Amino acid sequence: MNLLLILFAIAGHATLWITLVNRLHARPWPEQWLRSLRHVHDAFLLGFPPILLLGAGLMGPRLLLDGKWSDAFWLWHVLFGICWLGGIRLIYVSARHMLTRNPAQLSKEEAHFIDIAAEFGRRPVDEGPYQFMAKLPLNEQFRVQVTQKTLALKNLPAELDGLTIWHISDWHFSGTIERTFFERVVMEMNRKPADLVCFTGDLIDRMKCVDWLESTLGSIQASEARFFILGNHDWNKQPDPIRQRLTDLGWIDVSSRSMEYEVRGIQIVIGGDETPWMGTRPDFSMHDNNVFRLLMSHTPDNFDFARQQSVDLMLAGHTHGGQVQLPLIGPVYSPSKHGCKYSSGTFFEAPTLMHVSRGLAGIHPLRWRCPPEITRLTLKRG
Repeated sequence: MNLLLILFAIAGHATLWITLVNRLHARPWPEQWLRSLRHVHDAFLLGFPPILLLGAGLMGPRLLLDGKWSDAFWLWHVLFGICWLGGIRLIYVSARHMLTRNPAQLSKEEAHFIDIAAEFGRRPVDEGPYQFMAKLPLNEQFRVQVTQKTLALKNLPAELDGLTIWHISDWHFSGTIERTFFERVVMEMNRKPADLVCFTGDLIDRMKCVDWLESTLGSIQASEARFFILGNHDWNKQPDPIRQRLTDLGWIDVSSRSMEYEVRGIQIVIGGDETPWMGTRPDFSMHDNNVFRLLMSHTPDNFDFARQQSVDLMLAGHTHGGQVQLPLIGPVYSPSKHGCKYSSGTFFEAPTLMHVSRGLAGIHPLRWRCPPEITRLTLKRG
């Protein structure tokens, strides 16, 4: 029993650190600060279990031998109490993950996979940061899920019934994953073009990869328009040249503003939100309340803002679905003030329906039980 209690404390300790890291990564802190935080996190996560097993289990109160809890120094009681609270939180978030269901507005969902590594006969890995992760066994980074979702939206105008949107996010060009990987994904998208394409941020991790844009995002087809915003990784680089290059390729930058745009002969309002890293929030109040409202936000943390602005559909990314999802527990690392609550999927809180993409890549190219995705949304009046 004492061993189980110590292991529960170790799990709780890890949960508390992960909770802290997730929340702080939602803040607009410089990358070097966050990197230092991750180093501290790694040290405590690896160093705490042997300290607890040795210090409390085999030495001190000797809880794994013949010791009793009543003989333990009071600081041990405080430490274990805090860690057990973390364990209780772990039980809560695991239960929440298992009990979460798709909203009724998601009326249909189907998917297929393209195994790009199998097609190429190799993993398309080049010289870049964290390339060892891309080569790890069981890594699903190169098995892309192509998802098609039908969303029923109450305020969708009849003229827009059947409107299609490719929602893509978090491509993270760093040089680690070859450009050919992204070009293959674009080929898949162009096999079934959509009316709109919406990219919700985190595009460039190394500025030399800006030259990739023409053969990747620049080649994506859309019958109506292609819209984009940037994310925190772009903020850490040079966002202005990235914006300019995308604009030159025909993409429309909607960051920090709301604008009316004619689709199928009627006006919709589309806005972009890159806060808390860049710019300001778009103001939807200047537009007619009866016009369909679409918000592109890099992070799902702006969900409450979208609801306040009576946004009908919000598209977000940033969290990568956690990149690694554990059985029963679900995603672990999700840089959000909500932790893993909105790590990926479809969520409805009146009056807004939000879709969060798992993204296509990451500066850490590791995926397990959480494959990268591109998503084709079909909007239906309902």
